Order: sequence, then structure tokens, then C-alpha cells
Amino acid sequence: MLQRAKSFLFVPGDRPERFEKAVNTAADIIILDLEDAVSPDNKAAARDAVLDWLQGRGDAVNRRVIVRINDVTSKWFEDDCRALGQASLAGAMLPKAELSETISALAGSISRHQQIVPLIETVRGWDNMRQIAQSTNVARLAFGSVDFCVDAGIRGEQEELDFVRSSLVLNSRLAGLAAPVDGVSTDLKNTEMLANDVRRSRRFGFGAKLCIHPAQVDAVNIGYAPDPEEIAWAHRVVAAVEAGGLGAIAVDGKLIDKPLHIKAAKILDAFQEK
Repeated sequence: MLQRAKSFLFVPGDRPERFEKAVNTAADIIILDLEDAVSPDNKAAARDAVLDWLQGRGDAVNRRVIVRINDVTSKWFEDDCRALGQASLAGAMLPKAELSETISALAGSISRHQQIVPLIETVRGWDNMRQIAQSTNVARLAFGSVDFCVDAGIRGEQEELDFVRSSLVLNSRLAGLAAPVDGVSTDLKNTEMLANDVRRSRRFGFGAKLCIHPAQVDAVNIGYAPDPEEIAWAHRVVAAVEAGGLGAIAVDGKLIDKPLHIKAAKILDAFQEK
């Protein structure tokens, strides 16, 4: 589920009245957040609220849920890890992931069936990204673009981050992970900007996006899905190869070689999964 997901929707962990509403959206994955969305005084109560809610849900719901725990330098990290080990859910999101040793410690605390989504949101995390991506139980990388800009002193989130985004995509591929999850779009009212962000992200090789409001989910799901023209092209390519085999085959006036056949098969695989 985590590897195929296109939309990851954050929900504050201390707002349990919003949990069910989030599940009823089209978001592929719900992130119950114990970190940035929760004040220090509410951390323990939020953790308890998340655990209580998860105990009352079935596997179909829990497979769509991960929890963003607090980072390893915080006083809540160990309690968060222990709590997740007792819960039924898809896994954990680790903020400010910087060391593979932290991933290993988290993997040792949670169930072996649970997976980890490290958030790359510091320069140190970016520098250690290859080791992080290859760590135990990692499902895919996610980009904490806002925090990264603050840490790096970068003042823009578009072309200023092109190199960083490409690094996430390439290191994910080297580790055999699914395409990474892009950072949030913070302007909730600008639907055109969101659509542009998704198109740009997809061109760079990202396969999903973090959402901070339910209103963003549909646009994200649509933006990362193959469009009808792509699907029709992929069907034509696969049909042509099945009929004649790879070789001197042309589809729509263009030669089809093995890489294009692989691309077509991946498009149809993604389409059929949804």
C-alpha cells in the first residue's frame, strides 16, 4: 500500500474527531501526526488518542494509516516507538531522518510488518540519504521541503530545489524503492499552484505528495495517475509487442524499443492497481 500510494494526508494527532473524516477521503495514506501538529503539552495525550482510535478499527483502515512520530532528539521518541510496536497500522514516518542507525533503532521497536517512511528535511539527512534509503524496513523516502529550506538557508521551493529533488529520486531508484513522496504545497486556496506543483513533481520522478488538507487529495491523486492518453498509448504499445515481439515495431509512427515497452507496462500496472 505504501509503495503504491499517491496521496499522504496529515491529520493532527490531538484531533481525534478528524481521524474518521480523513479515512473517508480518497487519500491513499493517512498520517496521524504526533510531531509538528501537536504542542509539547499535548504529546502524550495525542499518542494515547491515536492508539485508542486504532484499536477500534479493522485491518482495512489500519493498512492506510501511518504515524509521524517525534524525531530522535526529542524526549518523546522512545515512547512513540514503543507505542507503535503495540499498534496495528502500516508503519511510521520518521521526521528529520539523518542516520541509518536511527532507522534501525525504529525498525527494532516496531513490528516487522510495519514499514518506515523517512522524511528528508535537513542537509545532513540529504547527505546520508543513500544509507537511509537502504536501511531496514524503509518503504520509500519523503521530502520535507519546507523544513529543508529552513535548514539549508534556501529561499525558494521551486527550481531552487531541483538538485535536491533529483537526488531523492535517484537515491530511491538505487535502493530499489518506490518513487519518493514530494513535500507539501502550503497555499491551500491556490488550486492552480497545486496542480503545477504536482505536474512538476511528477516530471522530476516523484510518485506521490504530502497533503495538509483534504481539499488537496483529489488533485494529487489525479495528478500522479496516468492520464487517458498515456493509458491508451500504453495499451497500443503492449498490444503491438504481443502481436509482433520486440524489434522493428512502430506505434504512432515511432519505433518501440525495450525501454518504451517497459514504460508502457509500468503505466498499465499503475492504472490497473487503482
